[in-house]
Amino acid sequence: MATENSTWGYRRIAGELAGLGRPVGASTVWAILKKAGVDPTPRRSGPTWAEFLRSQAVGILAVDLFHVDTVLLRRLYCMVVMEISTRRVHLLGVTTNPTGGWATQQARDLLMALEDRVRQARFLIRDRDAKFTDAFDAVFASHGIQVLLSPVQAPRANAFVERWIGGCRRELLDRTLIVNERHLRHVLTEYEAHFNTHRPHRSLGQAAPLRPLPDPVHPGSKVIRHDRLGGVIHEYTQVA
Repeated sequence: MATENSTWGYRRIAGELAGLGRPVGASTVWAILKKAGVDPTPRRSGPTWAEFLRSQAVGILAVDLFHVDTVLLRRLYCMVVMEISTRRVHLLGVTTNPTGGWATQQARDLLMALEDRVRQARFLIRDRDAKFTDAFDAVFASHGIQVLLSPVQAPRANAFVERWIGGCRRELLDRTLIVNERHLRHVLTEYEAHFNTHRPHRSLGQAAPLRPLPDPVHPGSKVIRHDRLGGVIHEYTQVA
């Protein structure tokens, strides 16, 4: 019934079953549908969140804030934006005091950095952090970009940028003792360059956001390792 009638909720289905002489509690119907992986209405009658992201990826930006604690027990905050279609990331800023005004200025700087690509952007995904003020949203609205709020306590709704933050912690921040704001900005800038120009991505066929895969090389060529940040990050290139 749920498959054939996408607008029916669990209470309607329970009513139809009762009319057939099979009374079942509405909560039981809800549990059965959830176990079967059937979304509640009205999501069943439209694209899922994953389908929406795939179909609109070329026009979606995702933003998030994360914090880093220094060896001097000072907490720093960073803002990052990802272009979903290419997985390219932009480190917008590092600060000890992430106010709404600071976040709004980072938004302006991002749109200037995007240049012509800003015309392709249609949506911005963000969470409900108070630092994302009405002025922050207005910066994007002025360029025709609609702001989409993720549900409360649902990090998977902004999974792409959340995954980047997790990877940054595992590959860099968990291995580096950050001293101060200047040091953090330096290491994150290095990681941004590594992520955009070298790190392979399965979603891009193992290419990097700003580097297509090279042509196959001769089997006898050598592989050279290049170290970033004193060897915290390794990059490998082929030479003849």
